[in-house]
Amino acid sequence: MISKSICVYCGSRPGGNPAYAREADALGRAIAAENWRLVYGAGDVGLMGTVARAAQDAGGDTFGVIPTHLLDLEVGKTDLTRFIITETMHERKKVMVMNADAIVVLPGGAGSLDEFFEVLTWRQLGLHGKPIILLSVDNYWAPLTALLDHVVDQGFADRSLLGFVETTTSASDTITALRRALS
Repeated sequence: MISKSICVYCGSRPGGNPAYAREADALGRAIAAENWRLVYGAGDVGLMGTVARAAQDAGGDTFGVIPTHLLDLEVGKTDLTRFIITETMHERKKVMVMNADAIVVLPGGAGSLDEFFEVLTWRQLGLHGKPIILLSVDNYWAPLTALLDHVVDQGFADRSLLGFVETTTSASDTITALRRALS
């Protein structure tokens, strides 16, 4: 029986650093080893495909959510435990968060940033209390965490905003943080 569900946001491209794919693979395998369910964007490309294939290879439960217009572009991974097609991106994001107990953000682009800022905003507004973890492989998210510090320093958010996000540097550290946050 699945005990927790972890939503993973990440790139539909592999990125330029092989460490990103290594950590995506390690995270997928670790989520499965914990008997947690992977909730993700249902693509079979980039880091999305890597994390899902790793979770599947390790015998994990996978829950993918993809909007109709991205089925071809992101190569919808239909062999998941559960595969949901939505009409819009907004619906996709809502279904993913509603079906997760925690959020992890691997390296990614504008889509991953959009997803991160939405769950961060929802957390700030009290719409959820789920842990949000930035898996900052090779300091990938350092500019983002600096931006969050800047936003707070300039008076556009309370310092409490920074407490809603934890930064880790490896899949193993992320699993440790999730165990702590979800216990």
